Amino acid sequence: MTGALQGSGDDGGAAARCGICGALAAGPCAGCRQPVCADCCVLTEGGAGTWAVCLACERRGGASLRRAWLGLLAWIGVPVLLLAGVAAAIWAALR
Repeated sequence: MTGALQGSGDDGGAAARCGICGALAAGPCAGCRQPVCADCCVLTEGGAGTWAVCLACERRGGASLRRAWLGLLAWIGVPVLLLAGVAAAIWAALR
């Protein structure tokens, strides 16, 4: 199971603590991977799964998935545009 806090067995049974308030952590923040409790996080809006985001990341706009989707589109779109430019240059050179 990815994304969940799990003990390694050699930590003496100590549970992970929230990085904000020190309470027992429920899981990691989806943005900064810091352990957070249920009181110190918000849930994302939309997407394929539900993810917890700490309050600091939420203030920076981390609860919205818009930035991630735009990053994915840029990751796909920039190489496609570069290849189209190369194809256009080759086509122009052969004409």
